[in-house]
Amino acid sequence: MEPIKQHTGLVYPLNRTNVDTDQIIPKQFLKRISRQGFGQYLFYNWRYDEKDNLRSDFSLNSPKYKTASILVGGENFGCGSSREHAPWALEDFGFKVIIAPSFADIFFNNCTKNGILPVVLPETEIQQLIKNAETDTYQLTVDLEANKVTDLTSFEASFHLAEYPRQMLLNGWDEISVTLTHQDKIATFERKHTVY
Repeated sequence: MEPIKQHTGLVYPLNRTNVDTDQIIPKQFLKRISRQGFGQYLFYNWRYDEKDNLRSDFSLNSPKYKTASILVGGENFGCGSSREHAPWALEDFGFKVIIAPSFADIFFNNCTKNGILPVVLPETEIQQLIKNAETDTYQLTVDLEANKVTDLTSFEASFHLAEYPRQMLLNGWDEISVTLTHQDKIATFERKHTVY
């Protein structure tokens, strides 16, 4: 995974609550055995009509948000089943940061394990960000080292992320990478406990 220390990107506003993982990536697309290729199916039932044509009335299909890498959503984002494919689809589509007032626990943890930074901000600040992004082309900078979200004018908000997932994201580690940081201790243990 790539480290996330600071990320500046275009904001996509998804002003919906209780966005569940089946809406993020519908079950019929969970047949791949690698993490790549899920982005094309992101929000499939919202982005496409019954003939598999892009819908002009769904905002993510607008050219305005084509390069968005920060998604701002409503409360309880990522609820539903625990499928890890949901953050895979978001990441493969190009999202690096998701900001919401609350997340489903399993989805939140799956994000941090797959290189997406989930940021919790109060509902009033979320609505301000959504309004700004719906009105105009809007960028935010999310600074994981300073735990701050800022824009180019006056918005500034602080957030908290537990230290373990924060270090994973700052260093670009997945759980195997974390284990390998203890490689010397593992080798010492194996030498002491080798059975011949």
